[in-house]
Amino acid sequence: MLSTGLPQGAVPKLERPGPLRERVYEALLELITTRALQPGQHLVESELAGHLGVSRQPVREALQRLNTDGWVDLRPAQGAFVHEPTEEEADQLLTVRTLLEAEAARLAAANAGSSGIAELEELCAEGERAVRDDEVDVAVATNAAFHAKVMELAGNEVLAELAGQVGRRVRWYYTPVARQRGKQSWIEHRELISAIADRDEARATAVMRAHTEHTRRTYHEREGA
Repeated sequence: MLSTGLPQGAVPKLERPGPLRERVYEALLELITTRALQPGQHLVESELAGHLGVSRQPVREALQRLNTDGWVDLRPAQGAFVHEPTEEEADQLLTVRTLLEAEAARLAAANAGSSGIAELEELCAEGERAVRDDEVDVAVATNAAFHAKVMELAGNEVLAELAGQVGRRVRWYYTPVARQRGKQSWIEHRELISAIADRDEARATAVMRAHTEHTRRTYHEREGA
């Protein structure tokens, strides 16, 4: 088995056009955030290049950028490794996420129209199906899409930009607890939709704050923590 150890079908296809180094960076970042590449895993340039069908140079450049962005650790004389987040790192980011998402929920309750609420309901139904069918990757992606839609309905571009900066790391932390959160997460999403539909800003804020806090606590209580 290759030391990179990518699951079957995990390697994303590199889309064209666009600078190759950018496409390789995005592909590797996707593998990290979905945990196809696990925290602490050794990243071998030649193997990654082979998986992605590129030369080693764009892989090397992508790893350097991922190191700068905090996703990869470059260790002298050892090579590149997927960053292993500390509990403190996770706690700080998930706490900031709670602040951003709670405000987004309040604004969504103030601004969302019927079409936006219908989209939230569709995403919720999709997430519930994914949990029922034990499709964890689909549940994680749909959860991210649901929260992104709430942020969109909030209508605040600055808030959305800040949320975008932490969104991928939120997905990274959510993936290992997605099955544990399971059905309860989508029950909480239904409560949020109800509050937004009722234009109840205070309730929407409280529901989102509790929802994101549940995820934060579950992350710290996860198996193997």
